[in-house]
Amino acid sequence: MLLVVTYSPDARTALRNACRRHEGSVVRRFGRAALLEATAYGAFLALRLRAAHGGDVQVERTVPFNEFADVDASVREAAAAYAERDEPSTPYAKFAAGTEHPDPESLRGRDL
Repeated sequence: MLLVVTYSPDARTALRNACRRHEGSVVRRFGRAALLEATAYGAFLALRLRAAHGGDVQVERTVPFNEFADVDASVREAAAAYAERDEPSTPYAKFAAGTEHPDPESLRGRDL
């Protein structure tokens, strides 16, 4: 997919109009950003916006995130356990202390 992010009101308007006119190429809209299909036409739409608005439009190629292939089981398990915690106001560092869950600092240092 292609992620198109806009940084000016004129570029946002152009992105919104392009998404409305070419709905078949839009995977998802996020206001000032949109995901376009990774097709030549999706690239054409993104590049047309870049040509018209220069640095006010950023285009990145993305790949879907597969939590089972991209992340260790310990991270998935920690996220699920933290989501189910008894006290919603407990910060993760306090939640993970003294458990088998990875601490926040070790998570920050790990690449996917």
